[in-house]
Amino acid sequence: MSDLDAALQRLATLLDWRAASLWQQSHRMAAVGEPNGTEQSFELLQKENSEYSLHFSPNQELPAAILSEAVEVFSVVLRRYLENQRHEAAEAERQAALARLGRKELGDEIVGKNHGLRTVMERIEQVATSDLPVLILGETGTGKELVARTIHQRSTRAKNPFQRVNCGAIPPELVDSQLFGHERGSFTGAADLRKGWFERADGGTLFLDEIGELPLAAQVRLLRILQDGQFERVGGQKPLSCDVRIVAATNQDLGQAVAEGRFRTDLWYRIAGFPIRIPPLRERTEDIPRLAEHFAERAATRFGLFRAHPTDADLRLLAAYPWPGNVRELGSVIDRAAILGNGRRLDIAASLGSPMPLAVVPSSSISETPESFDETVRKRIESVLETTQGRVDGPFGAAKILGLNPNTLRAKLRRLGIEPKRFRSKE
Repeated sequence: MSDLDAALQRLATLLDWRAASLWQQSHRMAAVGEPNGTEQSFELLQKENSEYSLHFSPNQELPAAILSEAVEVFSVVLRRYLENQRHEAAEAERQAALARLGRKELGDEIVGKNHGLRTVMERIEQVATSDLPVLILGETGTGKELVARTIHQRSTRAKNPFQRVNCGAIPPELVDSQLFGHERGSFTGAADLRKGWFERADGGTLFLDEIGELPLAAQVRLLRILQDGQFERVGGQKPLSCDVRIVAATNQDLGQAVAEGRFRTDLWYRIAGFPIRIPPLRERTEDIPRLAEHFAERAATRFGLFRAHPTDADLRLLAAYPWPGNVRELGSVIDRAAILGNGRRLDIAASLGSPMPLAVVPSSSISETPESFDETVRKRIESVLETTQGRVDGPFGAAKILGLNPNTLRAKLRRLGIEPKRFRSKE
């Protein structure tokens, strides 16, 4: 029995009710007894765009003052229950983020803040305490979510929710339901009322990752909520409001997307109020030693291994590599190196895909090569696909090896014209 069921049972016993039920609009949250006569109701409170009401079937008439006082006490219980639910959801999100980011605490120091990311940190300090929308620009794996969380933690909204949405991972037909929620019965399968990401982030920050992947129809509705703070759930009959700060991120050239008609001009102007560009790892190789140490410590903790440190030879190999997957790929390389080294050392050469130490080239020569970045990325992806025999996802797929989200890798494959089936073995 939940806390709400127990509280409702005590209230029904105290007031001699045959039955009682608590409703959140059309969704029943708790119930005791079986009503078999006239049912009365009280409106309890409106919270987070939801209306709560108490329905009951009395055995005898009670003075209005007694009923009112009892219902007010139950309203206090309901508020505490909703607050606890919110805290539990926030803690679950925090734990998921820690696992995803590979950190002990979300407030951990950003590696490179005094070197390659110094300009980024200065921009964060300038904008964090305002409510201005922020657009984070950077290639896949550069740490856009970490920057978004840092903005939130240094803002006046830090004690309120931080919600992350991967816009590229939502099927187009479910975008409205995911972002704005839906009413019960609004479409097939909508058995209950569902709050969207905007409602869940009310009072806090909503991080829209890969915003360039949103369909044009969803962009129109997103623009409305950015303009007046109002939206409607799918199947809803009235506008709802929320107070949310938007931090968006993309690895695309949104200016080009606007020119090609894939992204709305007015939405572009609205979200790009304060752009922050995160440099790719190949532009801040001075941070590689500290990043390697950070990921080596993480790997030792995660896999229960001896803490191995990268050698000077390891660091030269890492500095010579172009890092198309950026910091995320570096983390995956160090994880594999720790396992391949059997907990005694980091086998960087094998982890990078070479059985022997690679020929080290000066890092300055990397930027002078005539080969385009896209061609470098293409070669790396094709090399991994050859190893996985065309498999993209799964524990042994190319996405796992490259440290990329499978949907992100598929988008890159389409853009670069790479067909995974070319690498599948022919029986």
